[in-house]
Amino acid sequence: MTLSPGSTAGEIIGRMQALGSKENVAGMARFGIVTQTALGLSNVELRRIARQVKVDHARAMELWQSDIREARLLAAFTASPNVLTLNEVREWADDCNSWELADTVADLFVAARFERTLIPEFAADEREFVRRIAFAMIATAAVHLKREPDSTLLAWLPLIEAHASDERNFVKKAVNWALRQIGKRSAACHGPAVALAEKLAVSDSRPARWIGKDAVRELQSDRVRARLGIQA
Repeated sequence: MTLSPGSTAGEIIGRMQALGSKENVAGMARFGIVTQTALGLSNVELRRIARQVKVDHARAMELWQSDIREARLLAAFTASPNVLTLNEVREWADDCNSWELADTVADLFVAARFERTLIPEFAADEREFVRRIAFAMIATAAVHLKREPDSTLLAWLPLIEAHASDERNFVKKAVNWALRQIGKRSAACHGPAVALAEKLAVSDSRPARWIGKDAVRELQSDRVRARLGIQA
């Protein structure tokens, strides 16, 4: 079957099932990917399918409802950020059960420009993957929202500090990711991000110390400083 923009959700799922690989599913588990509903397609394959079927928001909603890993990732790739609603976003966040889904939908939520509403809301949520979405959104915003003033990103540093003591692995790594991406955004962001990283590095909290030390190591590297034009 050749997929096209007119393909239905059922046809797309059928094609993905035909392309699936049990060996790939087994390999995914080693990377912390939830595989109970996985078919075994790589993100490269899913991106190829996304290019074939194009954006279709209603169909993306159907794909998400299937509960299949690949269908949900494809839903995030082919939903329309211009049509996406906050209710839909919150429903998707409720369903996220892996770092992979959380990071993928974070890109879409930032593209929809819901970051100012959702970052504080999701950071306050005690669920591991919902909180991860918040910090994945900060990391995404730091890279992709190039027209936003640096002050917008720097305003998220207190939130990073507030949740740096969360010991859960997938939250801790996302908080670290957010801090590093802010620090690499510009010379103006670098100093405040490094200052926070250094503060966290001597914290009484073990996850905060890890976040801080790892961020300092990258942000103070010759490579990052040279790219930002910061003298040693």
